[in-house]
Amino acid sequence: MELNADFGTRVVIESDQLDWSASPMPGVDRRMLDRIGGEVARATSIVRYAPDSKFSAHTHTGGEEFIVLDGVFQDEHGDYPTGTYVRNPPTTSHTPGSDDGCTIFVKLWQFDLNDRTQFRKTMANELAAPVNGVATAELHRDAFEVVTYSHLKAGTTLNNTDAGGVEMLVIGGSVIESGESLGTGAWLRLPEGQTLNAEAGSDGAKLWIKTGHLTHAKPPAV
Repeated sequence: MELNADFGTRVVIESDQLDWSASPMPGVDRRMLDRIGGEVARATSIVRYAPDSKFSAHTHTGGEEFIVLDGVFQDEHGDYPTGTYVRNPPTTSHTPGSDDGCTIFVKLWQFDLNDRTQFRKTMANELAAPVNGVATAELHRDAFEVVTYSHLKAGTTLNNTDAGGVEMLVIGGSVIESGESLGTGAWLRLPEGQTLNAEAGSDGAKLWIKTGHLTHAKPPAV
């Protein structure tokens, strides 16, 4: 499968308008944002776990990165409440699920295959003091990418000119970008050379942003 696989074009998806598609595991559904490959894929998705659902044990050959959007995600290593950011690099493994149900934003097969840095963070706890109405946390940085989380007050603007492409998920509130209104759940991907200019709406905005990674994008080695 190839879905939004051209990394040289701008893509905007209001994820809450997509239908849920069943995964191979009962009770686990997904909304696909981009994908290259079959069940083993370089993929960006919104994944919903029904109460008492679990995914089978598996190893992350290509790494896994996710944010808990609502509920509590769980595995044998602990509980991950709403607002948790997790990086499980290549060679890590777990058996994920949720007793009460949850929704996560997840990226698969998008790591440097030599990365072994595993961690979890409560994103709001990492925020620095606001500057001109924008408070930002740097969640991760390496030679391939930078990952941040920002809170914007109403009417303030976040600009990002990083090289290597930009990807943004609106976790809360809304923004206007290139004249387009993006609400909670909206996912935006800008190619190399385009600048992000996101102005928060009247309710402010909470944004997860990744930059630099698109120039390294490739399908999984299977």
